Formats: sequence, C-alpha cells, structure tokens
Amino acid sequence: MSWPHPLTLTGTHVTLAPLAHCHADDLAEAAAEGDLWKAWYTSVPRPDLVREEIDRRLSLQHIGSMLPFSVLTPDGKAVGMTTYMNIDPVHKRVEIGSTWYCKAVQRTPVNTECKRMLLAHAFEELDCIAVEFRTHFMNRQSRAAIERLGAKLDGVLRSHQRTSDGSLRDTAVYSILSHEWPAVRTGLDFKLAEER
Repeated sequence: MSWPHPLTLTGTHVTLAPLAHCHADDLAEAAAEGDLWKAWYTSVPRPDLVREEIDRRLSLQHIGSMLPFSVLTPDGKAVGMTTYMNIDPVHKRVEIGSTWYCKAVQRTPVNTECKRMLLAHAFEELDCIAVEFRTHFMNRQSRAAIERLGAKLDGVLRSHQRTSDGSLRDTAVYSILSHEWPAVRTGLDFKLAEER
C-alpha cells in the first residue's frame, strides 16, 4: 500500500476527508464563489471542470504521488481541496499544496487549522524530515499565508513550469524542517487560539 495512507483528520473548524466524487457539487459551488478560478496565478478548477480535477487528483493518488483531501465544514459541506503531493516515501518528504478554499472561509481559522493538522500528521505520524510548500511567485496572498505558518523560503525556481495559459511560472519554494516543527506548532496553536 502507498505511503501515506488515506485518512480523515478532524479539527474544530474543519475536517479533512479523502477526496471523493460525492463532494463535487459542493466543490463546484465553492470554486464559483468569487470566481476563484479566474485568478491567473492559481490552479483553482473552473466549476464545470471540478469532476475532472477530482479524477486527476485521484489518479495521482492511485500511482502514489498525491494524497488528496476535501476540506469540510462541521456541517459536512466541502469548501475546498488540499493535498499531500510530490510524495517521497524513501526520504520521508511531502509537499502540502494544490490548496484552495471558497472565498467565504478565506482569512478564517480554516487554513490555519488545515495546515496544523496536515503538518502534525506529517511530522508526528509519518516521521517526515521536511514538509514543502510551493506557490506562484506572484501569488502574494499565498506566499504571505505560507510565511505566517512559519515556513522559510528555500528559493525561487525560475521558469519552473508553464501555466494553463502557456505563460511561464516562477515557483517560490518554502519548507519546514522536522526540528523546526515544535516551534511552528506552538505558533500555529497560538494563532488558532487567537482566531477562535
């Protein structure tokens, strides 16, 4: 069986459940809210392409390179997606990425709690040596959110990949190392206590 294994992580504000087609309608609605998919520096699926995106992520899970989650509110509504990706079981490294949330839950405790649960699982259960975050260099909102988590900038991969419109993306790469996790965890717990 692949590493890491599918699981559900439950917090106060959200549950991270294995991504499934039963979440497609909610996710299409979430993507449509605020026209998130129109931002050129993100990879939020168009509402009509959410089912294809679910298929893509599940196929990557099948080959062991991704573990996708739906982000669910306490009432069970899917409001976004996140993943462990670029999974390296030999060196025990993962990237937390391909994350997006509907506009209504942005700048709420949702992102902090999602990252807190994913990081805790990565470092405390999977024994990861590092967790990476990557984002478009021009995505200032995402970069600021990653930095607020306590991740450090490793560098920028220039002309790293092509975006859906064919333009070249510079990718900002951040990471948290296992020995940094206790301090990062304390910071995230403090933020969550403030956000409640």
